[in-house]
Amino acid sequence: MMSAHAKFDRDEVIEKAKDLYWEKGYHATSMRNLQDVVDMRPGSIYAAFGNKDSLFKEALNRYAEQGATNLANSIAQEKTKLEGLKRFIHSVTVCNKSTSPSGMCMIVKTVSELTKNDSPDLLDHATSILENVEASFVKVFQQAIDNGEIDASKDATELGRYFQIQMMGLRTYAQVTDDKQAVEQYIDRMFETFL
Repeated sequence: MMSAHAKFDRDEVIEKAKDLYWEKGYHATSMRNLQDVVDMRPGSIYAAFGNKDSLFKEALNRYAEQGATNLANSIAQEKTKLEGLKRFIHSVTVCNKSTSPSGMCMIVKTVSELTKNDSPDLLDHATSILENVEASFVKVFQQAIDNGEIDASKDATELGRYFQIQMMGLRTYAQVTDDKQAVEQYIDRMFETFL
């Protein structure tokens, strides 16, 4: 007797759901929206993912994984850790403005949308991802300090936090302006503070 195989590509469904949630936000995404975008009936979605929240968590995880890959690739393509970080922030603020579902970070968008009252589990999940992202920046800054790119008196934790805060703001600013040069200048100024 042959085992039943899923008649859908799980990765593709998560990718499509991620883009939909990223564009519309959690609350504005209905089961009907999901059904239309991932081309699955609600019963199949529930059978495969449990519920809307579980699929949303998988979408957040996918977004975080893609961000981590982008960061690693950006750093690998440059000679120094700082140049890699600069490539990374440039890619998420300037390069993907017209191609991503939303210029705002999906995790930040989620944290700003959800509250402890309506979705504590999802909010905790998104907050945990942001903490992990910040920790990855701290690690890169520590490597930059160890490599002599940044003065040893600087604190990697503070630099990682500052970088994350600035990136959030720059991504939002990049969405509301057509002045690409201004965004580039703000990125340059930000990196001057690290030296």
